[in-house]
Amino acid sequence: MGARHLEGKGAIVLGAAGRGNMAQVIAARFAQEGARVVVAGRKREELDRFAREIGGVAATCDITKRDEVFALAATAKAELGRVDIGVNATGWGLVKPFEQTTPEELRQMTDLQFVGPFYFMQALLGVIEDGGSLIQISSATATIMLNDHAAYMGTKAGFDHVMRCIANEFGHRGIRANSISPGLTDTPMTAQAKATPGLFDAFTPCYPLGRIGTSEDIAEAAVWLASDACFVTGQNLQVNGGLTLRRNPNRDEIQASVMRAIAAAQAPR
Repeated sequence: MGARHLEGKGAIVLGAAGRGNMAQVIAARFAQEGARVVVAGRKREELDRFAREIGGVAATCDITKRDEVFALAATAKAELGRVDIGVNATGWGLVKPFEQTTPEELRQMTDLQFVGPFYFMQALLGVIEDGGSLIQISSATATIMLNDHAAYMGTKAGFDHVMRCIANEFGHRGIRANSISPGLTDTPMTAQAKATPGLFDAFTPCYPLGRIGTSEDIAEAAVWLASDACFVTGQNLQVNGGLTLRRNPNRDEIQASVMRAIAAAQAPR
């Protein structure tokens, strides 16, 4: 085995309480690259199982609760001895027409995808080593359009700008702050969409590289951003196979693709 890119580093990955989700894939890659990892989220049983699997440490944390976020940072510092990397991979894929989005949903989305990440980065800046790396999982839809995602897109785009502020204000400590923007990604969060016949097929032509992204694609980018080889800060990496060179399909195109797939499945053979 060659040199490991994160040897001796300590990392926090928040949002890792879903089996096989993007945060877990990122955390596993960090561990493979030599990092000690605290995996955090709201479901203790799954966190304990996953932490055992990768030789990491489990910690419960609700990102919308400031005290829990700061306690997570302190726990990671105590458990690992040092914190060099912080990744926020929490999110909620709310799909709702603009005019039907409720005040409660808007508050929940803002707490989860703007206020909570703000807490997380504040807490991390108090414990992270100089020269460390902060990574926010954003979305291609913070840049390009997709129907019925206004609250999701707006909070992601807003926090991308916060990451730019962090990069600007804390660069004197050597701290890098960047976002990663996947497109439609084959994850547990999109399993229901994938199960809809023809839905993924509607998106595939929008990707110049010809396929839907995977969590592994995002994890590889996160390893590079977290490594000492990275001389990038204040950027939003579009790790989505070129999707943002084109566009997402619109509602009519998605519906037409689904109808074609259903018709093909029902056709006599």
